Amino acid sequence: MTNLIGEYECRLDPKGRVQMPVALRDQVGSTSQNRYVLLRGFEECLVLYPLTVWNELVAEIKNNYDPFDEDHRQFLRYFFRGATEVKLDGTSRLLIPKNLLDYAGIEKDLVMFAVLDHIEIWRSEAYGKTLSKKPNEVSKLAKEVMGRKKQQSPDHVS
Repeated sequence: MTNLIGEYECRLDPKGRVQMPVALRDQVGSTSQNRYVLLRGFEECLVLYPLTVWNELVAEIKNNYDPFDEDHRQFLRYFFRGATEVKLDGTSRLLIPKNLLDYAGIEKDLVMFAVLDHIEIWRSEAYGKTLSKKPNEVSKLAKEVMGRKKQQSPDHVS
């Protein structure tokens, strides 16, 4: 699967379903057989993983999990809470469970934001606020994230 990209404004129907944008469906392809895992994000958003990506992530978590470490157990409880397998219906809609809609504060308008291998689902207003950081703050974050990668890379020579 390629890295997912794009930002899509969507709308919930009265039954809590959202149409998956065609561009996102095309990017995910058939590898996940229209199956996803939806869960709470760290911020007030939802995170949608194609099933194949989810399975890889869970394998990585299992590989690093120490059941005797309290922080690990707490992380698992927090991370997996509300995780639900969802599938696109015949008209490419996802039914989002009410408890997850409530968590993210989504009532009608939402944004699907593709990030690498997953999709964040935000209430439109919350997404706009998240992106309102000043450019110098974003630049500082970029330096921190990208600089950290260089420091961790065993191939990097100073």
